[in-house]
Amino acid sequence: QVQLVESGGGLVQAGGSLRLSCAASGSIFSINVMGWYRQAPGKQRELVAFITTGGNTNYADSVKGRFTISRDNAKNTVYLQMNSLKPEDTGVYYCNARVFGSRDHDYWGQGTQVTVSS
Repeated sequence: QVQLVESGGGLVQAGGSLRLSCAASGSIFSINVMGWYRQAPGKQRELVAFITTGGNTNYADSVKGRFTISRDNAKNTVYLQMNSLKPEDTGVYYCNARVFGSRDHDYWGQGTQVTVSS
């Protein structure tokens, strides 16, 4: 089992920055990929960015050049630095941990609200 706790959301004006944190605990050795997803009102949850155990990263086109995902293995924490925020970045941001296996398993955090005002 993996437990994920997010923090760092809030209200910010367009053009501002926020940093989200996701602390993992439990069977962290089993995690292969960690990422951030977001869900805007009335929309489906979408991938924002992910980072592998090897440090490879991938971003949604809509956030490339503005968001940076990173990890601190000593603290078992993944971060999402969000710069140049836009109103369309508003939503609930969820931390995700994926464990590969015969059937991949996803763990989710409780979500943290990010609101960008225009």
